[in-house]
Amino acid sequence: MDLRQIRQFVAVAEELHFGRAAERLNMTQPPLSQAIRALERELGLRLFDRTKRQVMLTILGEQWLAHARRVLAEATALPDIARKLARGEMGLLRLSFVSTVDYSLLPAVVSRFRAAYPNVELSLREATSDLQIDALLRSEVDVGIVIAPPSSSLSQTLTYRPILREPLVAAVPSSWIVERRDGFSDGMLEPAAFFAAPLILFPRRSAPIFHDLVSGYFAEHRAAFCVFQEAIQMQTIIGLVASGMGVALVPHSMTRLQREGVTYLPLSGRVPTVETGLLWRTNERNPACANFLAVAGEFHQPAQAL
Repeated sequence: MDLRQIRQFVAVAEELHFGRAAERLNMTQPPLSQAIRALERELGLRLFDRTKRQVMLTILGEQWLAHARRVLAEATALPDIARKLARGEMGLLRLSFVSTVDYSLLPAVVSRFRAAYPNVELSLREATSDLQIDALLRSEVDVGIVIAPPSSSLSQTLTYRPILREPLVAAVPSSWIVERRDGFSDGMLEPAAFFAAPLILFPRRSAPIFHDLVSGYFAEHRAAFCVFQEAIQMQTIIGLVASGMGVALVPHSMTRLQREGVTYLPLSGRVPTVETGLLWRTNERNPACANFLAVAGEFHQPAQAL
């Protein structure tokens, strides 16, 4: 069965007259009648009841007509769909992201992209930076939002673009402030008090740049660096802080995550900043990826200050 046969059936079904249908199709009546009989033989059912005076659709023919029209409409739309796919206005985009951007860039970027490209299916996956890099190399995602990877170790098949730099702040148990624990008050936190507390941090394999940023902060102040507890999700780290287990350094955007038992305090002196950016395959051929990068690029922000 081909589209020509379906068009012939629809023409006869709509005209209910072989002569008018043949004229509409720019053909003569005998070949059209033969084509409809051949179609009925191929299907093994009767689509029309014919008499000398009239042509009527059978019940099956009436039901099949809606499906036939839908097939023709979809076939007519195929060229436009192909052009939209080529422009990245349709298709699938697989986006991965680190948990921290839930509270900074992600909602605004996704909202803007969906508004600009409503016919692109957006698949979202939360993952640590290291897992995102692996997924990109295996072509399991199209673009990732990651904590800046080490440029020296980044595969040449991947391209990175910074999009946000923000200072780190201390997440501390609120109970420590209420109890007036030494060095902790509802105000600026001195680094010495932070360094003396148990530290909760990402494993280095999951976020090497972030891990080295924190350890470098300790080294800059000649403080002993020791991780008391590791966790791979920022929300989990915040939860452990809320339980009173220790303190953590988190991006400033995480202060939007208001959780009972946690207080965010700015640190005095020079504060390290963390960079978040976009990562994708250099030879990526998905047009929707290019459109997403353009939209996300509109949200590029310089380093934020407290």
